[in-house]
Amino acid sequence: MNTIDGLIQELCPDGVEWNTLGEACQYISAGGDLPNNYKKGQTIPSADFPYPIFSNGTEKNALYGYTDSFKIDAEAVTISARGTIGYHTVRNPKFTPIVRLITLIPKQEYIIAKYLNYVLDITIIGSSGGSIPQLTVPNVKKISIPIPPLPIQQEIVSILDKFTKLEAELEAELEAELEARKKQYEFYRNQLLTPADVDGKWYLNGKDVIWVEIEEVFHLRNGYTPSKTRSDFWTNGKIPWFRLEDIRENGRILSDSIQHITSDAIKGKGLFPANSIILTTSATIGEHALITMAFLANQRFTCMSVKQAYYSKLNVFYMQYYMYVVDEWCKNNINVSGFASVDMDKFRKLKIPIPPLDEQERIVTILDKFDALVNDISFGLPAEIEARRKQYEYYRKKLLTFKNISDVS
Repeated sequence: MNTIDGLIQELCPDGVEWNTLGEACQYISAGGDLPNNYKKGQTIPSADFPYPIFSNGTEKNALYGYTDSFKIDAEAVTISARGTIGYHTVRNPKFTPIVRLITLIPKQEYIIAKYLNYVLDITIIGSSGGSIPQLTVPNVKKISIPIPPLPIQQEIVSILDKFTKLEAELEAELEAELEARKKQYEFYRNQLLTPADVDGKWYLNGKDVIWVEIEEVFHLRNGYTPSKTRSDFWTNGKIPWFRLEDIRENGRILSDSIQHITSDAIKGKGLFPANSIILTTSATIGEHALITMAFLANQRFTCMSVKQAYYSKLNVFYMQYYMYVVDEWCKNNINVSGFASVDMDKFRKLKIPIPPLDEQERIVTILDKFDALVNDISFGLPAEIEARRKQYEYYRKKLLTFKNISDVS
């Protein structure tokens, strides 16, 4: 920052010019049609098709293939116009952008492509209205950014390149450590939850185990989706209605849902009771969560509610952990007849091990600690990864924040 501050004092003490991308770039255009000759899905260049084709999307899926010609022969910045709207990156010369991708070529004497890419990280890139959100060339041309003198841009790029590389290396180390912790956690979870047969008797961690069929322990009911044509089912609803997205976004123990429905949408036997487990038994197989309040869920889920006879015998948090074993069983016991689904006749007869309550509670205590260390964003390695990201974002924003010279009286 001392170097940057010195350059600012020397070159622009009263502030920097802000300008639109339309003025800062010599070329802004949406991608066109596919070239005449190309190899879709090719992942590396070849002698016949050496030039990449890019569409919208992140780096994992933006590469469409390779072609024998190119449209852009300059260092440029591309921005996704559909889908992953606003995702941007620097592209090396000699590539072809296609539909859903906007290409910007900065005026070299005025702005550096890498600087432009970094400043877009902290710039709001809005989409146009309409039934399908999209980013248009006129939208992009209107975006205003600070444009300091080139020596300052060059120094910022140098600092952020180093910072980005260091942050990526540190994050990779932390993610490798996190992956190792996850494997360690899964190993101990499997150890804690796998009974042993000793001379015809079953034990879990040295404690007697009884094996009981799922249909003996749980009431099983299917979820459903209320009619989307009935606005009164979905307007100002208070009742949680769970989908797979809830598990993906918020974890395995849930106290609320992303979407809600009204009481008019309830049918049949009413709400699923609190402290039930939901399990995906069709389409995406073998995902589960424990729900801690009364609720409903969509038709992809089978709801497992503990029967009264087992209230005093089964800790639902123990069962939530044992469901990882059940998940794997489900993935290996699928009926495929146009639509993948779990063989529910076999599922009802699947036996689960139930140790004494004190052993269930001990297992939950151990696995809760492991789970927090591995998964909780406020604790352990995930928190360290998040802290690194926030640190990088803080310094990036600090480096790219300038006083607007037009505001100086």
